[in-house]
Amino acid sequence: MTRIFVCMLLSCLFVISCTNKVTPTLEPEKEPQEQGIPDAEIKIPPGVEKPNYGIIEPTPKTVNQSRVDPPFWWVGMYNPEIQVMIHDNIIGDYTVTVDHPGVTLTKVNKVENPNYLFIDLTISNVAKTGKFPIKLTRNGTTKEYPFELRQRYRTTNRIQGISDKDFVYLLMPDRFSNGDPSNDIVPGMYQDQINRDRMYYRHGGDLQGIINHLDYLKDLGVTALWINPVQENDQPYESYHGYAITDHYMIDRRFGTNKLYKELVDKCHDMGIKVVMDIIHNHVGDKHFFIQDLPSKDWIHQYSAFTRTTYRAPTLMDPYASEADKERMSDAWFDYHMPDLNQKNPLLGKYLTQNNIWWIEFSGIDSYRVDTYAYPDQEYMAEWAKAILQEYPNFHMFAETWVHGSPIQAQFTQNNNLREGYNSNMPAVTDFQLYYAINEALDRNQGWTEGIARVYFTLAKDFLYEDPTRNVVFLDNHDLSRFYSMIKENDDKFKSGISFLLTTRGIPMMYYGTEILLKNYSDPDGKVRQDFPGGWTGDVSNKFTSAGRSEKENETFEFVKKLANYRKNNEVLQTGRLTQFVPEDGVYTYFRHNQQKTVMVMMNTHNNIANVALDRFQERLSTFSKGENIVSGEVFDLGKEMVLPPNQTVILELKK
Repeated sequence: MTRIFVCMLLSCLFVISCTNKVTPTLEPEKEPQEQGIPDAEIKIPPGVEKPNYGIIEPTPKTVNQSRVDPPFWWVGMYNPEIQVMIHDNIIGDYTVTVDHPGVTLTKVNKVENPNYLFIDLTISNVAKTGKFPIKLTRNGTTKEYPFELRQRYRTTNRIQGISDKDFVYLLMPDRFSNGDPSNDIVPGMYQDQINRDRMYYRHGGDLQGIINHLDYLKDLGVTALWINPVQENDQPYESYHGYAITDHYMIDRRFGTNKLYKELVDKCHDMGIKVVMDIIHNHVGDKHFFIQDLPSKDWIHQYSAFTRTTYRAPTLMDPYASEADKERMSDAWFDYHMPDLNQKNPLLGKYLTQNNIWWIEFSGIDSYRVDTYAYPDQEYMAEWAKAILQEYPNFHMFAETWVHGSPIQAQFTQNNNLREGYNSNMPAVTDFQLYYAINEALDRNQGWTEGIARVYFTLAKDFLYEDPTRNVVFLDNHDLSRFYSMIKENDDKFKSGISFLLTTRGIPMMYYGTEILLKNYSDPDGKVRQDFPGGWTGDVSNKFTSAGRSEKENETFEFVKKLANYRKNNEVLQTGRLTQFVPEDGVYTYFRHNQQKTVMVMMNTHNNIANVALDRFQERLSTFSKGENIVSGEVFDLGKEMVLPPNQTVILELKK
């Protein structure tokens, strides 16, 4: 998630005009401020008092709607122990009883706030499925809270995980397509109006909109879908992005329902597309029910005044780091409206872990992308990953590690032996180091360690990982300037970047709209979260169709489609070994090869023609005489030098 979040300082409901214009201008509002602006300089809108970020005491509030989390569980899980949280008015001194075959009440945990009880249950493998009450009694008064046990799913390969065989497509649901206008406004929720002209307000995209365009994604060659968070974000402002959760167990009603989310996952699986859920352990939205009615003072990290994290991940492994720097990095808040969760609180830690297991079992998702991974307690995160993989050995997880330096990034992955006494159990990360490298290679002057050489040096450090092919490789995302803008809208450089993305090691990920040349800089980040043209009824153009795209956009779409589907149908670009040669004169050459095929990739990152003799690559070329361009079909004679146009990349399947 972005390092630069617009400060949400409003506690009142904004009333804005409801519009549905076909060409939204995405003008920024005047209120948002960037990260790093001193607290005293933040502009508060007229009539709104500046919030007080002092210590929050766990004083019981009136509970208008009781809740039980999780609402149900399953028989046959690897871990038979579960924790049920009940939230209701002044229940802390009630006696708890459970009477159901195969279910044992093992402990009742009470906290400072009497509105909560945390109940430990053991579910045997022969427990009876069905509904039963959890009873609370006091002085002759009995309250009953419904709970249900279901049989665990046993479908073979229901949960598949993702791997280097996949091509991931990242989209922001509010900005992709509005398939159900009836859920645009939900009475009683904050920010209950649509304004497509304003980047920080909701635009109306939803789960049904995604379902409506799965054919488009399959045609493009997508095999996995990463959707920005879809759980409820009932916040007064900037609730569209999903990273300020207010209910962990409910899909935001403006996106759809839990049932529809499961339907989306099922439909994706039917079409050969896996699903990645985006989750956050570090923080929640300040309107979350357990922030509004805090269970205990140590549920969140608290300071006498607002204190922001340093965003300095190296302090976690720096042998010379001060304890104060470590503490502020991990415990201070990410932003004003995002209270920092204290995962060292065992009840909270259990709550988060159970919720993640619940979503996997309920919906059948295949992977988690873990937002702001460096900021939560790292010991908890290691135990969390272990618990997830014990339940679902085929599941995949990758962590957002927006850091600098390969050793810093690699230390967040499992079994690397880089940090004595610590193992994260995290299979993979978002490969920001390779992101920095390829963007530099295509947009900066070449040098001994600069330009395309940085790609070489970055990949040469892959020995730091247990398995670098699990890492997710990308050119941009929802927090970063769009790739087409970063390379100054140079079409040849753009195709070179796409070529690298789909032929290098790892799991390639593409941000929505890249395939149709969406552009903009992340200043602020809302500018790179524009609506997909054609996702709304009445849009001027529908770029989900070839008829709605310009000639240039269709050329780009077809280029991505050609490469993605070639990769999809050829294991050599999925799991084939990577052999790279030291770049010379701005030309970078590498091979992907297995027992069946060899693919040669040559990138010219100079602004002039490169004439490259092929004799230095003979260890990989010796048994081949020709190379067929997998995009154009043109055949090259490998006995001659290769002539590479400026800023272009050629991908050849080698032939004998």
